[in-house]
Amino acid sequence: MNLPDHVQIREVGPRDGLQNEPEVIATADKIALIDCLSASGLSRIEVTSFVRADVIPQLADAAEVLGGVTRRNGVDFGVLIPNRRGLEDALRLRDRFDEVSVFLSASQTHNQKNVNRTIEQSLDDLTDVVADAGAEGLRCVAVIATSFGCPYEGRVAPEAVFSVAERLAQAGCVEIGFGDTTGMANPAQVAEFFRAAPDRLPNVQLTAHFHNTRGQGPANVLAALQAGCRSFESSFGELGGCPVPPGSTGNVATEDVVSMLHEMGVDTGIDLDALVACSRKAQETLGRPLGSHVLRAGPVVWNG
Repeated sequence: MNLPDHVQIREVGPRDGLQNEPEVIATADKIALIDCLSASGLSRIEVTSFVRADVIPQLADAAEVLGGVTRRNGVDFGVLIPNRRGLEDALRLRDRFDEVSVFLSASQTHNQKNVNRTIEQSLDDLTDVVADAGAEGLRCVAVIATSFGCPYEGRVAPEAVFSVAERLAQAGCVEIGFGDTTGMANPAQVAEFFRAAPDRLPNVQLTAHFHNTRGQGPANVLAALQAGCRSFESSFGELGGCPVPPGSTGNVATEDVVSMLHEMGVDTGIDLDALVACSRKAQETLGRPLGSHVLRAGPVVWNG
């Protein structure tokens, strides 16, 4: 197997996970969960998003959360930015985070339903946002949703995804994440995609973002890993999903990915027991069982 010694995990649960919860989580609870995660060995955490409170009320306290979390050496905090107004709001707390993420979809229909814009309109706006964020010394990340399939349009051609990614790279994004937003990807498709991606995006960090909607999340992680991907996004506890369309359940669980990688000898720098404790804390906070397999069964323990 073509496996590396180390991969990077970017935790997106505090933003991507909690924004999909039906109720609003108390600010103090969010801060406690993020502080737990930042003490687990994770080096990158997407903390929140500066979006309109009437659109995503679960993240209306972005400034309070960002201002209240503990900053630790070696842990970079990121925020998701939907538009210029979001960037302006975030920059009031510039010393509290290290990178920004922008997002759009690779399929027209999903982008229209998700942000009420065409892909070209999104690219025009985000190009300016990335330029302004870069001028502030912020690391810029782009995430392309529906990179492997769209629930409205079906299969999305890799060429369409790479075309969007190239525009974002030219704008100044140094990392691009490819999202399996509604869990439609399969391992063969993923392997082919990540074998081709470096030729199209030679100087960009390539990141995989899988959902476990149909149980193929870990298999897709392995396929991407074997195809050369060395960076992954995931969500502790398997929190999250996609609000469009209904039924799109959680991201692949961070602890499930970390457990699998560690068992194969691939280091992540993360303390798995500490990470599971964070998911247990999230489960207690939310008052319901979470989908993570390792949270239910516990890490593998070898005797003898």
